[in-house]
Amino acid sequence: MIKGVSEVLGDIYSPLLLIVLALILIHFGFPLTYYYYLKSRWLNKPWGIKRDLSYKPKVSIIIPTYNEVNLIESKLNDLVRQDYPRDLVEVIVVDSASTDGTSEKVREWVRRNPELKLVLIEESVRRGKVYALNNALRYVSGDIVVITDADAIWSSSNTLSNAISWFNDPIVGAVTCLKVPANEGLMSVEEGYREFYNVVRLAESKKYSTPIFHGELAVFRRNLLESIGGFPTDIGADDSYTATKIALMGYRAIAVDNALCVERIPRREYHMWRIRRAQHLIQHFIKALRYVHKAPKEFRYILLIEAYLHLINPWLFPTSLATLLYGVMKGITLTVVLLVLGLLLLLYKPFRTWIATQLYLAIATVRNLWTKEIAWRKQEKGYGLSILISF
Repeated sequence: MIKGVSEVLGDIYSPLLLIVLALILIHFGFPLTYYYYLKSRWLNKPWGIKRDLSYKPKVSIIIPTYNEVNLIESKLNDLVRQDYPRDLVEVIVVDSASTDGTSEKVREWVRRNPELKLVLIEESVRRGKVYALNNALRYVSGDIVVITDADAIWSSSNTLSNAISWFNDPIVGAVTCLKVPANEGLMSVEEGYREFYNVVRLAESKKYSTPIFHGELAVFRRNLLESIGGFPTDIGADDSYTATKIALMGYRAIAVDNALCVERIPRREYHMWRIRRAQHLIQHFIKALRYVHKAPKEFRYILLIEAYLHLINPWLFPTSLATLLYGVMKGITLTVVLLVLGLLLLLYKPFRTWIATQLYLAIATVRNLWTKEIAWRKQEKGYGLSILISF
């Protein structure tokens, strides 16, 4: 039976429809408000940091590896291309029981490139990235410690110099990069995700600090790493949690706009890769919230908002969807209209990106109940690049 105009208008006052509208408004409205606040208020503000490109402390670069035979050589070549003084750089490769000849490939590379100091640590048992990082910390001698993944690409020859230059100011305790995907994820979701993500990370950094760091390039003061006991072994987001601990101490932990990294996207199992990353961030925020009362005021609000966006806000979407479907079953016409509108909006990349991200976070929360994915099954990533890199 087709409803009359008066009946449709009466649906507006349905408590169920009002609940759906409230959930949708909060779910989309809060993060959009935060995004536009950061973008309009902080994105174009000056840093307030005394940066100096001539600042050149000794640097220790740690590369954790597991079955990276196809990528480790290009990663080491990436380091050689950097314009940082060779006598101030040491590289520590920690191989966690690879079975594909990664260690042999490293040794071959060292024989061809003796000018770069490189230490190879071979672990007999794979226990995960964090254990490898803490193992490597016993061998570092630099004042600044750089963590980088074997599959990460630094976009230019001055990426390292640019990142280190921020440490000229004693207030800076940790620095990370901004990222772009090398090869696109499903339905352009990864590209859209990064466009939004980089604005937020950069603006939070200019305001004070960001609680999310990237394994492609994460840089820390060695003395601060030692003071907090190294990297956490009970969660997966070692880079983000470590940077947050440093920010809680009153130092700035920032994502900078002059250090760009390229992230390879898995060829297969893209969804599992995104879920695992989401799991690690959820673990990070759950643990970091215990110390939010110690955070500097400028950072406290950032940490609380990001924790809400990762832990609570994602659940408003499935809740609103379930309520919406119930309204459709009850014959509330306006819920049908909202559902159709939502399906049409999936054609719009930013909307599609947001929905995918929220689903990954919700699934990751559930998956954390039985596995933290500290040592995960390796996923093959694309080796080719679809964007222009300048060296």
